[in-house]
Amino acid sequence: MATYLITGTNRGIGKELCKQVHSKGDKVIAVCRQSDGELENLGISVETGVDITSEKDVANLVNRLQRVKLDVLINNAGIVERERNYLDDLDFDSIRRQFEVNAIGTLRLTHALLPLMESGSKIAIITSRMGSIDDNTSGSSYGYRMSKVAVSMAGKSLSVDLKPQGISVAILHPGLISTRMTNFTGIPPAQAAENLLARIDELNLENTGTFWHAKGEILPW
Repeated sequence: MATYLITGTNRGIGKELCKQVHSKGDKVIAVCRQSDGELENLGISVETGVDITSEKDVANLVNRLQRVKLDVLINNAGIVERERNYLDDLDFDSIRRQFEVNAIGTLRLTHALLPLMESGSKIAIITSRMGSIDDNTSGSSYGYRMSKVAVSMAGKSLSVDLKPQGISVAILHPGLISTRMTNFTGIPPAQAAENLLARIDELNLENTGTFWHAKGEILPW
């Protein structure tokens, strides 16, 4: 039985990842800011009240998990703020918030949890194709795009730094998923979660640091 820690689990793809990992018979630790009844009733461990932008929250989480060995960390927590994303009406507070959650928060949590990982452990970072510089043909969405470039770069650096320890890192675009974040446009979360877990299963030290579409395509940086 492997132990997965998944962030951003109170809705959408995060909750679906919890369901599918649990259904395989593996242990799930669901981390979120605020839980709900459905998540609590899955029969998994739920760590609520964790804001990954809070150093105190992250430290408290690590203290509660001191005897846990993590096999897979899935960094799914993230935000997108669509208001004032255009060049003639930028909201720099919004850009900063997206950086704090999507990039810095993800790195903060991963760094804090590294002592719970051993050789053979895996880290998945859920990023976005919107963080591909080469693929950007439509502009705008400054905060989201910039924060996703940053977290993808963090994932690449982690893959280099952790390879000698036997820990591999996947940088994953889930596809357009029908969630609140996308105004319920795209594929069902269950399909996206299945695709993501397939990529994580394929992750090893030979392909660590790869930027993948969840369906298996290697994406441009």
